Amino acid sequence: MERPDRFTLQQLRYFLAVAETRHFTKAAEQTRVAQPSLSKQIQSLEAELGTPLFIRVRGNVTLTPAGETLMPIARRILADVDTAKHEVGELVGLRRGRVRVGATPSLCVSVFADVLARYHAQYPGIRLLVEESGSRDLSRSLLRGDLDLALVIVPPSGPDPALTSRVVLQEDLMVACAADRPPPVNRPTIRLIDLRDRPLVMFRQGYDLRETTFEACRAVGYEPKLAVEGGEMDAVLRFVQAGLGFAIVPSMVLAGRPGLRGIPIAPPGLRRSVALAHRTDVPPTNAAQAFRTVLLEYLASLQA
Repeated sequence: MERPDRFTLQQLRYFLAVAETRHFTKAAEQTRVAQPSLSKQIQSLEAELGTPLFIRVRGNVTLTPAGETLMPIARRILADVDTAKHEVGELVGLRRGRVRVGATPSLCVSVFADVLARYHAQYPGIRLLVEESGSRDLSRSLLRGDLDLALVIVPPSGPDPALTSRVVLQEDLMVACAADRPPPVNRPTIRLIDLRDRPLVMFRQGYDLRETTFEACRAVGYEPKLAVEGGEMDAVLRFVQAGLGFAIVPSMVLAGRPGLRGIPIAPPGLRRSVALAHRTDVPPTNAAQAFRTVLLEYLASLQA
């Protein structure tokens, strides 16, 4: 008999059926296979192992020493396979697992919390790991494989070609100032040149809003005057509210902050594009795809 290359899980199932029933016909009925097919598979398994597993005498079937040794091993193997199927099924069915997502601080203090809440309500078994950072840091985390998805600001030079990005939101930028202090101008809109001699509260290095502010001021001919620099979004907004200076921020972060007021920037204004990004060479997991769906549905409801 030609020896097969390997034994199969099905052969182990047939072996256990015969070992437990001590009868080939009953084992065939139990496994819903024709007896000749079952017998052939048992013979192939014995050929692969190089030893008989059963003693067949006048209709009586008993295990050989090799069969006795294989029986608990086969049970463990099949039990592990069933466990693996269950575990993978849990992941595929989004009953357990994890998703690693990132967002800029301006998005974390605005839309991101609501998206996380919706996702957790739909998939309570999925663990959420969140990174809050600037777009450049988030892009590096994506490329290292530390994140599955991230909401990043699209740079003027365009998205990183190693990342697949989809623009999901357009943000208007405004000048934030303390609500209890005189505004920098007595007009409904402010020109960037009006901030020439005004103190600005500036974000830390690597923050996309820092680069946006510097580029916008330089485009109209001056270097911004900094009163405080180095903060994250919450710190910058608190510094502005305390009267330390002004800041250019997304309009949505001013919602629910009565201590701050936002002044629209005169046309053409300042806008930025927010994209949902992931590594191009690694398809998102089921959990990450589900997060993307929840995010897009939430943003669509805001626009509606």
